[in-house]
Amino acid sequence: MNFEAFKEDIVKNNWNVHGVEIYEDGKLIYRFGDTCDTKYPIYSATKSILSVAVGIAEDRSLIDLDKSVLDYITVGFVDEMTSDMKEKFEKISLRRLMTMSVPGFPFRPEGDSYLRFSLSWPDIKEDEIRFDYSNIHAYLVGVALSSAVGDVWEFIDSDIMSPLGISGVEYTRCPDGYFYGASGMSLSVNDLSRIGLLLYNRGQYEGRQIVSKRYVDKATSNLQMNREGGYGYFIWKYHDGFSINGKWKQRCYVLPDRKLMITFLSDIKGDSEDLCESMEKNIIFEA
Repeated sequence: MNFEAFKEDIVKNNWNVHGVEIYEDGKLIYRFGDTCDTKYPIYSATKSILSVAVGIAEDRSLIDLDKSVLDYITVGFVDEMTSDMKEKFEKISLRRLMTMSVPGFPFRPEGDSYLRFSLSWPDIKEDEIRFDYSNIHAYLVGVALSSAVGDVWEFIDSDIMSPLGISGVEYTRCPDGYFYGASGMSLSVNDLSRIGLLLYNRGQYEGRQIVSKRYVDKATSNLQMNREGGYGYFIWKYHDGFSINGKWKQRCYVLPDRKLMITFLSDIKGDSEDLCESMEKNIIFEA
């Protein structure tokens, strides 16, 4: 493992990397940059935290992933839907939303009510099972989860963040007041590493089982194929492990078979994969 070469690439290329942590067998072995002091946007990595919250609710039999999302939406919003839209959404289970396998949604909800916008979108293809990435999938799951656990952020804070020793988290709500489970959260590098370690240890953190091994194994498996290699429950497959991904190179790569985990938060806009390629060359495939 050539951590110094990876760090040198970051500095030499002036990549906007806030901080990096590398863990071996669950222990921190390398750290670079600001990993603890500052919370940075993690964008879609928020979805993976929502997944853990759903897993806890499922463990407690508070939610059924095979039920229609409409079973968990406030009656008033459902009453406003046309019969055609109700028929469409009645076919969409929470499980399909969590695997991004309902094509046809736009990338994100908009307007004064994200929920009305999402429930009235006419172009969804409810009978077609195909990977189609959209923030609306996660947003609707977060809204549905609120019917099972109450305020979703309060649930995440008390049942995930607090046991992991994470505090001071910034997060976002939609115009309707629901926790916006698709994005909008800020964490430190070390905070995101703690989420990664929870998954690395199959739902356990410092001896406490926070979410079941069964759920973590399912959530991190390949449930829906895509061109990137596969997707679980708001978690990406990655080589022989999996990853938590944010929009501008926010990453936590978890490789349990190699006893390796790499976390970094960056602000690198665009499609360049130079940072990830350097990480793979110097850390993963040299490990």
